[in-house]
Amino acid sequence: MNGDPITDSGLWFRVEASSTASAVRRAAERLGAQLEMAPARIADLAIVAAELTSNLVKHADEGVLLLRPVRRGGEAGVELVAIDSGPGMADLTVSSQDGHSTTGTLGIGLGAIVRQASSFDGYSLPGRGTVLAVQVWPAAPPRPSWAGALTRPLTGETVSGDGYAVRVVEGRHQVLVSDGLGHGPLAAAATEAALAAFRDAPASPPAAVVSHLHRSMSHTRGAALAVAELVPEEGVLHYAGLGNIAGMVVEGGGQRRGLVSLPGIAGHQRPTVRGYDYPFGPGALLVMHSDGVVDRWRLTDYPDIAGHSPLVVAATLLRDAGTRRDDACVLAARSWT
Repeated sequence: MNGDPITDSGLWFRVEASSTASAVRRAAERLGAQLEMAPARIADLAIVAAELTSNLVKHADEGVLLLRPVRRGGEAGVELVAIDSGPGMADLTVSSQDGHSTTGTLGIGLGAIVRQASSFDGYSLPGRGTVLAVQVWPAAPPRPSWAGALTRPLTGETVSGDGYAVRVVEGRHQVLVSDGLGHGPLAAAATEAALAAFRDAPASPPAAVVSHLHRSMSHTRGAALAVAELVPEEGVLHYAGLGNIAGMVVEGGGQRRGLVSLPGIAGHQRPTVRGYDYPFGPGALLVMHSDGVVDRWRLTDYPDIAGHSPLVVAATLLRDAGTRRDDACVLAARSWT
């Protein structure tokens, strides 16, 4: 397994002891080589991976780290997401500066990450924990993404039946969240079929895209799924879904508006597919997730988090609302204007 390519779904590590640091560093170096990064940039990536892991060991409760490739505009880089459940940092900006330490060390950990990384974003709330999202690109980083998401398999499984995809086709900014029926490889295969069909689907509104996915998945066990299209210049969001995918528009003040998904399983029977339109004004945020995430979360519990990247928002919700008894996927997206 150590020689296998690291897929786009990435590798999750439980970080409970300092010995994990070497495993994370080796995996990061292997991924850098897989993406044909220059040796000097792989060395930078190794520093970032080691320092993130060290930070989790020193400061975190129940720390985990996700390592995965990230692709945008024909380029490929490496993304690392470090998540812990406490105790959190009182001031992440201060903690990211060289010389700051709460453990009696030289205080160069987060500062080294910021220096070596192409992009860095983090959110910390005392008593709740910290999320750090870091990207390392071979050269200049591309423009920050308007959408971010991550998946986590059911405890004991090596693959997740949940998945997501993001695309811009003929000016349409669309996202997909899919929950393959059941768990394990067959559920993952259903979601992979949905993702592949989504990437190749015609540039059509979400309801037509969902119908296309349904027709393309008849050879699988099927999936609950939903497609959203963000049109911020018109202040609207188009949405269509089948089954138990939760979708919410969160307004600037934190108010949530639920989005309608109709009963059905994509790939099975003849489900009714219908599109709905919702207001999507300035400062609005789209959040979609599978039923492996309980929907009682409120962004108002996280002061100022709406100003952070969609990935940091998604990772924070996965940490606090995700259940270990099911595959889980969270996606967040916002206006890019």
